[in-house]
Amino acid sequence: MLIAVMVNKNFGFGTQIRKSPFFDSTVKWGATGFSVYNHMYIPRDFGSPEKNFWNLIEKSILCDVAVERQVEITGPDAYKFIQLLTPRDLSKLAVGQCKYVLIVNNDGGILNDPVLLRLAENHFWLSLADSDVLLWAQGVAINSGLNVKISEPDVSPLQLQGPTSGEIMIKLFGDSIKDLKYYWLREYNLDGIPLIVSRTGWSSELGYEIYLRDGSKGNQLYEKIMKAGKEHGLQPGHTSSIRRIEGGMLSYHADADIDTNPFELGLDRLINLDNDVNFIGKEALKKIKQNGVKRKQIGLELDCEPLKGPNTTFWSIFKDGKKIGKVTSAVYSPRLKKNIALAMIEINQSKIGNIFKVKTNDGDINCTIVEKPFYDPKKKIASS
Repeated sequence: MLIAVMVNKNFGFGTQIRKSPFFDSTVKWGATGFSVYNHMYIPRDFGSPEKNFWNLIEKSILCDVAVERQVEITGPDAYKFIQLLTPRDLSKLAVGQCKYVLIVNNDGGILNDPVLLRLAENHFWLSLADSDVLLWAQGVAINSGLNVKISEPDVSPLQLQGPTSGEIMIKLFGDSIKDLKYYWLREYNLDGIPLIVSRTGWSSELGYEIYLRDGSKGNQLYEKIMKAGKEHGLQPGHTSSIRRIEGGMLSYHADADIDTNPFELGLDRLINLDNDVNFIGKEALKKIKQNGVKRKQIGLELDCEPLKGPNTTFWSIFKDGKKIGKVTSAVYSPRLKKNIALAMIEINQSKIGNIFKVKTNDGDINCTIVEKPFYDPKKKIASS
């Protein structure tokens, strides 16, 4: 849902839709449109999405992603509880490390695909996509028999993403930041602002997430980063649908939901069924793997004029007049000069090179199954 707003202090739905600690700074730096994610405003309009894309891949952008709410899990049994929540094997997760994980229900349906951060032996954050995992975790804890505390801390992340992000981070934190490995985190205090910094992000580019641990200092932090990044071409921005689709990154509620299982998305690597560790949904996932899936996520190229923006509805896919699936995320890539899309279709139709019809809001178009991700499939840019 996109909310058109005027640049003033009087818009909003009231206190049930929260503003991030960086809200005033994002408006000052040009945000004119917001959507709602995890019951919060998120800036979604700093001008042209294509310009935002080029700013990201050529220099760097700073994104307010405070909507990535944290579920904090502490207590003597915190590790056991986290392992109960996710089918990913966490036995080698070190303190200071992050992992991309799935949260599934008892039927194996995906509830969220957060980044998990391990801050201490029994101190974890789940950095969420758009769904209420705080409530799910608190409900699971009641009958788990485990000694844990589950809460939402005063933590709000920013994403600094793009090829010059490393130089900006050096200016802010010194040369030691260069040693921070991909999917690892470190604690900092930046001129009295308490932070956790991780080498993660939702862009498929080199980047960092900067987790503010004191909401009263949000605008101070945002302005400090923008000032440090001026000489390196830093621009205010928002998460790029173009770049994330190029990279084959999931958007929860679009490309996955409670009725989607990990095997349909090719995320077998995040599922460990071969040890004695128990987790929610294990038996269901065993059965799904044994029986095989009926659907599969694929990549598509759409044969039409450049799309004017991402799809706002699911587009049906047809073969010989029969509906066989749906386009979940579609966009025009100005770098690839192609319309690209993620889709979910019947598995017996999922061969590379197959051609179908897509029913869009502007009529039927042809599409072809291609390999995904569409750009930098080995994620060499983000992990460099």
